[in-house]
Amino acid sequence: MKQLPSGDSLALMRKLRLAIVLMVVAPLLWFTLDALEREIQKAEERAANMVISQLQAALMIRGAEAMLNRAERLEDLTGSNPFGWLRHQWHNYQGLCQDGGPKPGDWCFRAEQQKETVLRVKGWLIYNPNQPITVAGRRALGAAPLAWRVATDFVDRNGNGRRENSERLTGLILVPVSLEGDAHPGSNRVVSETYKGSKAEI
Repeated sequence: MKQLPSGDSLALMRKLRLAIVLMVVAPLLWFTLDALEREIQKAEERAANMVISQLQAALMIRGAEAMLNRAERLEDLTGSNPFGWLRHQWHNYQGLCQDGGPKPGDWCFRAEQQKETVLRVKGWLIYNPNQPITVAGRRALGAAPLAWRVATDFVDRNGNGRRENSERLTGLILVPVSLEGDAHPGSNRVVSETYKGSKAEI
């Protein structure tokens, strides 16, 4: 007659089976979660770049309108909020930035402190990424927000990157700027970011 395994042997066999299952399932779960995280990152990156593309298109149209309208000057539109020129309103645009900046994955417009006599609000756009992504060729590191400002574009005839009086304005563009210090989303200070090929005048 065949001897049945003891209770200790059964418990050991169950533990062995569980260990084998964990050894097979754990790597599969790890790869699945890693792939899911990459897809979420790609989706956020695509969405943020789509917003930038729509803003750039709005700037092109608004700049052309200003150039055709003799009562307007392109220079007066620098620092404007281009979200106001979009027909489609993005769900992750919060409007004017509140204290602490936008929530992760959201945009806001940080207004500069201005005199009471100034009619048009000037400032810059801030995007607070959920994770490290690349937006318009700029890499967001950790939770550091990215910022842009509406500036004028011009024909840079001498190639020095600065506009001379003889060089005419050609439209509006988004120029990357960096938040000073530790790049906290609530910071009101901004500095221009110098990058190769820039022809913008802020």
